[in-house]
Amino acid sequence: MNSLPIGKLPSELLKKLISQIRIEDAQVVLGPAIGEDVAIIDFNNKLLVAKTDPVTFATDLIGWYAVNINANDIATSGARPRWFLATVLLPEGCTEKEAERIFQQILTACHQLHITLIGGHTEITYGLKRPIVVGCMLAEAENRLITTSGAQPGDDIVITKGISIEGTAVLAREAKSYLLSAGLSPNLIQRAANYLFSPGISVLEEALIACSSAEVHSMHDPTEGGLATGLQEIAAAAQAGIWVEESQIPILPECQSLCQQLGLDPLGLLASGTLVITLAPTETPKLLSALAEAGINAQVIGKVVEKKEGLKLHTRGGTRELPQFARDELARFLSERTEAAGREPE
Repeated sequence: MNSLPIGKLPSELLKKLISQIRIEDAQVVLGPAIGEDVAIIDFNNKLLVAKTDPVTFATDLIGWYAVNINANDIATSGARPRWFLATVLLPEGCTEKEAERIFQQILTACHQLHITLIGGHTEITYGLKRPIVVGCMLAEAENRLITTSGAQPGDDIVITKGISIEGTAVLAREAKSYLLSAGLSPNLIQRAANYLFSPGISVLEEALIACSSAEVHSMHDPTEGGLATGLQEIAAAAQAGIWVEESQIPILPECQSLCQQLGLDPLGLLASGTLVITLAPTETPKLLSALAEAGINAQVIGKVVEKKEGLKLHTRGGTRELPQFARDELARFLSERTEAAGREPE
């Protein structure tokens, strides 16, 4: 049997595994499903929103990443993240200074987002080559929550900021020397590395604005596999089709430069920092106006359509299937580079 590639499990395998889950607890409002970002549990008059996600690529700000990516998924439900637990796995030979650095990153990110660190686990792990942080984020809500499956045919598809914020930043931070040797300028690489903070990988602000300004049907945080995979997850969750206009997708300039130089497709590159929102066209002007007032760029890139219409990307050369990525373009680059060099990425 062939080994699985680095990254998310193939969707068909994931569907097979999820299909074996039988939820008999009536308090579970939303359980595991393709495309859904959170779990939701009913506690009488309150809803508990829960999410867990690891950080495995980034190393220099791994604790900060862990808080933000978990907070992003909570934000897609329309809830405000409140409590965080962190499992920190450190490699053999890790120093006290390194452990303290990651801990301070977690505390800083929690403080920035008004989240309370309530516990977790730490250990030095046998055989590990780099730190891994697994986060668990919790929130509480009283009102109706938003799900990925809420997308409806006829909805506009709006994305915020542009693509691909996290993938561009990680490339700049994890492969700086390689990018310099490939001919990219130090200034461009530094701008790309700063994408973490500007435009930033957090989508909490725009998610809260979206929920307060318009009748939103669904929100989704595209991560591994980029925007293309995120759109496919929306389609799978909502049992719908997707129509996207390629020329309307805002590809951030440093992302475009890095991808062109490295032979990567921006549509398949790790995309945290972009929020995908679907809503009725009559609601779109209110949403765009509210986001613009907050200084957040947003763009309509297409529509949700009937499932029978499939997943289509309209380009200058014609219409084709929305591309699928067996693994994230970042993972592909790092893996191929490692194989070529015969060593781990820097």
